[in-house]
Amino acid sequence: MVDWSGGNDTGPTPRKDAIWACIVRNSKALEPEYLRNRLVAKQWLDTLIRAELKAGRRLFLGFDFPFGYPSGFARAITGTDDPLALWDWFDRHVEDSPQTNNRFDLAGRVNLQFGGRGPFWMNGLRRDIVGLPRTKTGYSNPFPDRRVVETLAKGSFTCWQMAGAGAVGGQVMMGLPVLNRLRHRFAGQVAVWPFEPLEKPIAIVEIWPSLTLGKPPAGRIKDAWQVEQVALTLSRLTEQELDAQLNVSAAEEGWILGVPQNKPNIAPPPLRNDCFALPAGVEWTPVDEALAYLRDKLHPITSAETVSLTKASERILAEDVIAQRSNPPQPNTAVDGFGFAGPVPDGPQVMPLGDGRAAAGIPFEADVPKGRALRVLTGAALPDGVDTVILEEDVTVEDGHIAFHGPLKKGANTRRAGEDVVAGDMALPAGRRLTPADLALLSAVGIAEVNVRKPLRVAVVSTGDELVEAGESAAPGQIFDANRPMLLSLAHRMGFEPVDMGRVADNREALRDRLDQAAKQADVILTSGGASAGDEDHVSALLRQAGAMQHWRIALKPGRPLALGLWSGVPVFGLPGNPVAAMVCTLIFARPALGLMAGEGWAEPQGFEVPAAFEKRKKPGRREYLRARMRDGRAEVFHSEGSGRISGLCWAEGLVEIEDGERHIKPGDVVRFLPFGSFGL
Repeated sequence: MVDWSGGNDTGPTPRKDAIWACIVRNSKALEPEYLRNRLVAKQWLDTLIRAELKAGRRLFLGFDFPFGYPSGFARAITGTDDPLALWDWFDRHVEDSPQTNNRFDLAGRVNLQFGGRGPFWMNGLRRDIVGLPRTKTGYSNPFPDRRVVETLAKGSFTCWQMAGAGAVGGQVMMGLPVLNRLRHRFAGQVAVWPFEPLEKPIAIVEIWPSLTLGKPPAGRIKDAWQVEQVALTLSRLTEQELDAQLNVSAAEEGWILGVPQNKPNIAPPPLRNDCFALPAGVEWTPVDEALAYLRDKLHPITSAETVSLTKASERILAEDVIAQRSNPPQPNTAVDGFGFAGPVPDGPQVMPLGDGRAAAGIPFEADVPKGRALRVLTGAALPDGVDTVILEEDVTVEDGHIAFHGPLKKGANTRRAGEDVVAGDMALPAGRRLTPADLALLSAVGIAEVNVRKPLRVAVVSTGDELVEAGESAAPGQIFDANRPMLLSLAHRMGFEPVDMGRVADNREALRDRLDQAAKQADVILTSGGASAGDEDHVSALLRQAGAMQHWRIALKPGRPLALGLWSGVPVFGLPGNPVAAMVCTLIFARPALGLMAGEGWAEPQGFEVPAAFEKRKKPGRREYLRARMRDGRAEVFHSEGSGRISGLCWAEGLVEIEDGERHIKPGDVVRFLPFGSFGL
């Protein structure tokens, strides 16, 4: 795998933004190779290909730049749709040496064939180039802005952008001639995917490491690490998996390996029947062990879909989002004032004031000569010649001049391009639940659609003959169903999609039918009541009959019994029937497990060490959770620990967690307070 570069020689010391390559044989990676310029890289590739052919081995060569341009460009330049004819054209017209190349001039000459306003844009040189705009102001592209594959690979860059962070336009121009010479040098031995059948010993394939990889480990150069990881990943694919990835049709534009042409809505693998099984001999499970077991055995179970940004609030990202544009995209002014070239020395200063102004969305097109000032407004792109701004409040304007007092540092009152986010960098990671601020950031970096997890559907079922619906007539011995509305609201507040499956009496067949219905409508089922091992604990009994029942006895108070299992492949959390215990078990166990299955990862509740405003003696053996709230910087606890006192949940703002061992808490002692907000409420 090769990470390419369109720039000049990068020197003898290995560094980022250079050419890196890595070879993997027998699923073992060799040390990544630092190739300081394209001449060295071409010689290295030539030697590698000769050695592999001589050894009778097949070679899979991946390069991280587009192999083709959007439809229509090849014909406009060469008179044919054949992308390899375009490779020949670039080979004839590109001039390249370790210290200089003509990629920007060539882009300008191509643009002049189409009126001088596109398709290429951004000049990375200090000198102006006729036909190649520095920005997209006045830009006009006679061809599609992106290849089809780039509309599917979120965060990929258009091949028309010639410079800037993450840009690939220069890599294409400086890469295709090298590949073309290798193709001709080893004629009959090389096939280019997907333009030619892979029936030759050498396959040249387009890759994009950022498609699946995030940040490198500490101390590793990103480019070197990425080529190593991509090569390792591809080397470990089965023949069938690799064939599926290579099975695309893109005769003209090329394709990025790993991007499906028709993105299937594939769900992750189901949970196994033994996913909740504790090790043999375990009867009482400490809270931390139970949590660790859930975290180890569960995985995301929701499939992904692409939605517009306007519909993405509170959704969970299914993949990393790569910034398509820097924020801010250009240097701009942070204040209303006057801009010029800095720095400015100490003392009074007088400068002539030029005509015109720069405003947000209305750039000043001309250069500003050194020693001259220009009126600038907040958010305006800085014109060439302006890198420093002084506030208008500090300036006197008279007779076409401005006067103010120095000193002023270069860059004062300005914002750097990309000082927030740089194009090509990860804007937000997979697993993040999108907030309003996230939507603002994604919009600012050019993201219109995101790949998100489908909402986790959480079915809630209450069980028990004693339950009636609030508002109905309750006979002696009956109580109103308090758990179901509480659990449905908890699911909603935590960001999941609640599914109300109603109440079921203590009738095993009726409960079986209700669980069947819930399994068809939801991804997870929460039941309350019937989770222990008594005669009327039908949830446990049915899960046991289904062969997927685990009865956890958790060493905590309140809420020891917790039944876990699968019903028709859908995970079931059998919660205690007591409302306080049901809520505590939901917060401590179900909340992180549901988050993991929803795709947002395992969320540890944020706890705070605070002084106690109470006294409490606790025996060893069980972890305890007390309903608590903060007042005057100290944690108060509800006056009763009774599990039926629902009013204590209303009174509380969170839980005080008391560790498993013996404890005598006195006022002022430090305790751990878990606010309800840390559970997403």
